Amino acid sequence: MECSIHSLGLYKDQNPMRLALFCISFLLTANCLMAQNMESSSDQHKFKQENIFIGTSLNLGFANKSFNIGLNPEVGYSITKWLDAGVSMNINYFSQSPSDYSSTKYQNLSYGAGSFLRIWPLNFFHIQIQPEYNWINSTQKTLGNTASYKYNYQSGSLLVGIGYGSHFIGNRYSYVTLMMDVLQNENSPYRDQFNDPMPVFRAGFGMYLKPSRK
Repeated sequence: MECSIHSLGLYKDQNPMRLALFCISFLLTANCLMAQNMESSSDQHKFKQENIFIGTSLNLGFANKSFNIGLNPEVGYSITKWLDAGVSMNINYFSQSPSDYSSTKYQNLSYGAGSFLRIWPLNFFHIQIQPEYNWINSTQKTLGNTASYKYNYQSGSLLVGIGYGSHFIGNRYSYVTLMMDVLQNENSPYRDQFNDPMPVFRAGFGMYLKPSRK
């Protein structure tokens, strides 16, 4: 059977970016379906100790006169060869220096927890989705004022991004991921004082548990 762009009804769309996104989405979906079909149906639903992994990552973020660094330990399970899921904790430090638009200096220490999905449509490429809920302790000081003010608040965030890495189930894994907080919560530890999202770079590694002895 011959299939062309015209038969898909895309000839009316002259936007090359939209066509490229369609092609990429199609290829990623096809790859995931092929990977899933290759797995043995008898083993697919069996719990395997060697599919459990533990690890951590270091995240860095920066934007307009701001800086963010954090540590993120995680525990997860490889559901299939292309899908990981788990829970993670985090502790982050954020600082924002005064600028031409604001005379306030911010120093925040936050901690929180959340879950994550890591999808591997290709052996070296992954997509990550990570909702989090954080508690933030903030110290704020205005230029020319010796007094500082402390605040405590809470915030949810949703980190979404892509990355590069290696993924060997039963052995080890490592990755580098670039993510953004797609929610617009002004108290998020991943947004600056102007509520602009800061790029979040996370470099992580971990090990899988040894197979259980029968």
